[in-house]
Amino acid sequence: LYGLFLTAAAQSLHGRSSSPAWADAMDAGIEAMQRSVPGAVESQFPLGIQIPPEFPCIPHRYGGAAPGDRTMLDSLFAAAQALHSLRSPGADPLQVLAAAVQSAEAAAEATRHMEAGAGRASYIRSSRLEQPDPGAVAVAAVLGAVLQGLQD
Repeated sequence: LYGLFLTAAAQSLHGRSSSPAWADAMDAGIEAMQRSVPGAVESQFPLGIQIPPEFPCIPHRYGGAAPGDRTMLDSLFAAAQALHSLRSPGADPLQVLAAAVQSAEAAAEATRHMEAGAGRASYIRSSRLEQPDPGAVAVAAVLGAVLQGLQD
């Protein structure tokens, strides 16, 4: 998923580094993941973004994960929901990204108390899983770094 997301985002940033360019890059990354779902249908989101109803199943196709399984998907899905619900023409991209970062951080922290349903953590006894999922924390950290870079 990182590969799909980051490759599309990087292509969108080629020669651009403004806040709107980063917002476009986030959209491009999410759309790239969505295109991996056969039969994705359009919904009513701004900027032509397609959100198929089966979006949570994309990682299931690749690794068996779904939101709530204590994986990177928990943060990624929370950030994507925030990006889509807050992004509209004229919206401040930094405020939208800040909300997505907050959602990703909260979702990462919430994995601390989840039962692992996929990924390496699913092979470990729940009683030994005391920290948030590292993949979920990484998603929040990457988005946070993008936001911090744009704010500086």
